Amino acid sequence: MKKLNLPSSIFESSEKELSSSDKKLLSEAKKSANSAYALYSNFKVGSAVLLENGKIISGNNQENAAYPSGLCAERVVLFFASSQNPNAIIKSIAITSVPCGACRQVMAEYESKQKNKIRIIMADVKGKVFIAEGIGNLLPLSFTQSVLKKA
Repeated sequence: MKKLNLPSSIFESSEKELSSSDKKLLSEAKKSANSAYALYSNFKVGSAVLLENGKIISGNNQENAAYPSGLCAERVVLFFASSQNPNAIIKSIAITSVPCGACRQVMAEYESKQKNKIRIIMADVKGKVFIAEGIGNLLPLSFTQSVLKKA
């Protein structure tokens, strides 16, 4: 057996230290969190993506009484952005939380599809901000389309 040392780089920052573009994106995610449908958990999460063309699209979590039927804010915004802008490159995503495993997997799919890394900006309730340059830093062994291709 061989131990793998998988590299991961995540930066910690404060909102004050962010670039104006990152601040704006995070602000849009926070605004979106206010209108999340979180009737059951009361845990409102917002997200926003910045497309290469400069367009910002926001989304939030949508819960359901049948819990597995709900969607996290990240998947809502990524699916909506892609459905409305199918060929646009997603430059970055801001989230008012840290993404779950399913959302990380969806980000991996979009990075693979667009052949470009997505900058991931995550904020916690204490004002700390974490930044990852690409999903590989949060999900180093992701399941991608290359796994599905037969040798």
